[in-house]
Amino acid sequence: MNDKITTEMIQGLYEALIKLNTKEDCELLLSDLCTVNEVLQMAQRMKAAQLLLQGNTYAQVIAKTDISSATLSRVSSCIRHGRGGYRKFIDAEKQ
Repeated sequence: MNDKITTEMIQGLYEALIKLNTKEDCELLLSDLCTVNEVLQMAQRMKAAQLLLQGNTYAQVIAKTDISSATLSRVSSCIRHGRGGYRKFIDAEKQ
C-alpha cells in the first residue's frame, strides 16, 4: 500500500459508504469518487459474481459480460476463498 494512504483514510471511506441510504446516494458518491470506467468495471464484476453464483460457466459469464478471464478468475477466487462480500450483497436469484 502507498505510504501516504493511511488506515484512517480507509476507515473514512468505510464511514462514508455506510452512510449511503439510497441508490441515489450511492450514485452521487460514486460519480464523484470514481471514474466512469471504474464504476463500469465494478458493475461488471458484480454481474459476473451474480452469474457465477447462479451456476453459469466461465464461458457463459464472459459471453454475457465481456469480462476478461483474469478478472473473472479473481472474482471467482473471491467467491470461493474471500470474506463473503459477494455472497452477502448479491442476490443470486435475481435475473
